[in-house]
Amino acid sequence: MATISTFKFSILTPLSISIPRSIPLTSPSIFRKVSSCPRLLSSISSSRKTLFYSKSSEEEADVSEPEDEWLQKLPDKKKALYSHSLPCVEAWLKSLGFYQSRDDRAVWFVENHDWHAELSLDVTDLYIRYLKSGPGNLEKDVERRFSYALSREDIENAVLGGP
Repeated sequence: MATISTFKFSILTPLSISIPRSIPLTSPSIFRKVSSCPRLLSSISSSRKTLFYSKSSEEEADVSEPEDEWLQKLPDKKKALYSHSLPCVEAWLKSLGFYQSRDDRAVWFVENHDWHAELSLDVTDLYIRYLKSGPGNLEKDVERRFSYALSREDIENAVLGGP
């Protein structure tokens, strides 16, 4: 079975390029340099784009096998989160619908139909910030902190319970 993932990104500032008139636009060396940086060819104003990525069932099986392996190694849900290995915690977060930030590997995001949240795995605590910018009627971002001494079950219930 093939799956389709969607990713939304914003183009914040367009880059402009000026090519001297003395160099013909058909010059292969100029074209190679410019075409290697597609952003330079763009004069798109600030806008939102959606990128679709489809993967085959073989690719999905390759990706999910390691996650399944770590999910099977999860300690009992009543055990403190500090007794879980990082790969187990990451597999657990993915199973709850979280996805990892590309910029900061300790930051995770989740989008619920009632709220959106950002979860941070800090050195001593787990932080969850429910975002005002998400659905719902939050007046401001709401942040909560949970000790890794709490059980995985308690943290899961508290985090997924929403703001």
